[in-house]
Amino acid sequence: MNENMRSVNMSRTMSRMNRHPMHPRRYITGFDGIRTLAVLGVIIYHLMPASLQGGYLGVPIFFVVSGYLITDILLQDWFGRGRIRILRFYGHRMRRLYPAFVAMLLGTTAYITLFQRSLLTNIRATVMTNLVYVYNWFEINHGQSYFDRFNGESPFTHLWSLSIEGQYYLFWPLILVLLMLIFKRRSRVFWFMMGAALVSAIGMAVLYNPENTNRVYYGTDTRMFAILIGSGLAFIWPSRELSPHIDRGNQMTLDLLGGASLVGLIWMFFKMSGTAASTYRGGMLLFTILSAILVATVAHPGSHLNRLLTNPVFTYIGQRSYGIYLYQFPVMIFYENKVNNIGNHPFVHALIEVALIMLVTELSYRFIEEPMRHYDYSRLWSDFREFIRAPRFTRPTAIMSGVTALLFLITAVGFMQQPSQSSASEKSDLQKKITKNSQDAKKKNEAALKRQKEAAKARSASKQVATEKLKTKAAEAKLSDKQKAVMKKYDMKPQVVLAMGQTDLTAIGDSVLLDVSPDLQEVIPGTVVQGKVGRQIAEVPGIISSLKSQGQLAHNVLLNIGTNGAIPSSLADQVVDLIGKDHQIFWVTAHVPTQSWQNQVNTQIQKTADKYDNVHVVDWHGLSENQTDWFAADNVHPNPKGNRELTRLVADRIAAVNNQ
Repeated sequence: MNENMRSVNMSRTMSRMNRHPMHPRRYITGFDGIRTLAVLGVIIYHLMPASLQGGYLGVPIFFVVSGYLITDILLQDWFGRGRIRILRFYGHRMRRLYPAFVAMLLGTTAYITLFQRSLLTNIRATVMTNLVYVYNWFEINHGQSYFDRFNGESPFTHLWSLSIEGQYYLFWPLILVLLMLIFKRRSRVFWFMMGAALVSAIGMAVLYNPENTNRVYYGTDTRMFAILIGSGLAFIWPSRELSPHIDRGNQMTLDLLGGASLVGLIWMFFKMSGTAASTYRGGMLLFTILSAILVATVAHPGSHLNRLLTNPVFTYIGQRSYGIYLYQFPVMIFYENKVNNIGNHPFVHALIEVALIMLVTELSYRFIEEPMRHYDYSRLWSDFREFIRAPRFTRPTAIMSGVTALLFLITAVGFMQQPSQSSASEKSDLQKKITKNSQDAKKKNEAALKRQKEAAKARSASKQVATEKLKTKAAEAKLSDKQKAVMKKYDMKPQVVLAMGQTDLTAIGDSVLLDVSPDLQEVIPGTVVQGKVGRQIAEVPGIISSLKSQGQLAHNVLLNIGTNGAIPSSLADQVVDLIGKDHQIFWVTAHVPTQSWQNQVNTQIQKTADKYDNVHVVDWHGLSENQTDWFAADNVHPNPKGNRELTRLVADRIAAVNNQ
């Protein structure tokens, strides 16, 4: 009986293997090239977002590649052995990912504890949620926007994607077995996967909120479509079953599809802004589909794309892409915290940061990732007992052991010294000032709206005083006592003070605008302030549309946008078109020397002014350069003296334009 059963089982196994022959596993070298493309996009975006506004899309490429490769490996197990060795799979993933991951968490936390203690807030929860791969959900409610690059960036923010991959590695083998048992055929599983991916992409579109992208950007459910598409591809395009012997027509088709997808991906790297609604309402899905096409063509041995993306440089970077991605943010943030002139020399500093990232990555690859990946963990207990009986240290092991123990110790200190909720919520003097200014501006906006209506009526009836024609003494004689005080405080010409008294102004901006708002509303009482900390250009079109629909957009519009990120030319054009040709637009250049996008922002503002007759540059950057005594400690937000200088600059520019 037993012999018969063994014979039947052997027959079934051989039959299964005949249906799905176990060819030797291929190492697809071109995937290192795809990983290189992805990690370069992410790195360039983080270093110089103005140069590659869609570089963050490297993450969906990683997701597609991971989904394809992992599923391909699991299916080989399923068809070759009749089961998936789940524990073995988990072991491989842990050996590959966890050692460097833990090293990065320990090293970063230790550095924060010693040198950048302002980042200790929520450090325990940050580290622990990363260790169990749920950090992306923690970020939704506790982290800032991925695209807010100015306000106290966390060196852990980029780890959200590793949490999603960790969740995938944990659950996918079990789900795959279930799907194969239910659907039987791989083609049916593929279509099920595509349906699930579509649901995920629709979820991203529906849940998208321009005021807060955290939910759709970090959520597992709204980002899973990239992994699902990659995984689904493995069911109908398994690497071991693809023949290198295909006719010339099919080969050309593969090459054309792969080449077109590669060109499309690079184009979207340059064009797809992370703050645009179209990105979340189909754009990222399209990018992911192109990524899957590229993966499919590179995986096929009959295509030339694999050779195109195979070279020693791509192989080197691709094999280290995990470490490069892992260490990039800590290196960037810690470096940029110590250097104050990034904006003046962005390319030079970017090269230095890349060199530091590659150095840390190489050390990690040689001394952590590779040794731990190839270590036989079945010997762990016996090696430990042997070491206890007869401790032996070589110089490398002594150094590694000492460094590890020290990092654990400093991290434990950081955990204990994490600020309490009450102290963590305490704001700096600058933050308190900006918050108070925001509240005060809202109170003054109602009175300013009344002044705007009066100014509009006077302008339409041509009753405004031609202040530029008044001589200084005559103009000064017309000033009220309050206006005389303003003239003295801001060292302004009486003609300008008079003109500002009958000027209507809508001011839209970020925290710098909120910082200067009391002075602005004192000099130009008809100013309505629409300011918000962390605001970027993508939010401005919605604000303008809302104000216009309520009839509250003044004749003069002040834009103070550019502190928190680059300004794409398309969005600059959209803002100007929405405001309209019948309005005068005054755009303040950015003084943000600590960030790489400063020069791009100011160049774009000048280009916009050159393109549109009703756009005028208020060159705050040019006036304030090297005036360090005009700024708070961050060298970005003006102090009281700087606010007076900025206010006078704005008033003089508006007066000059309106009196032409």
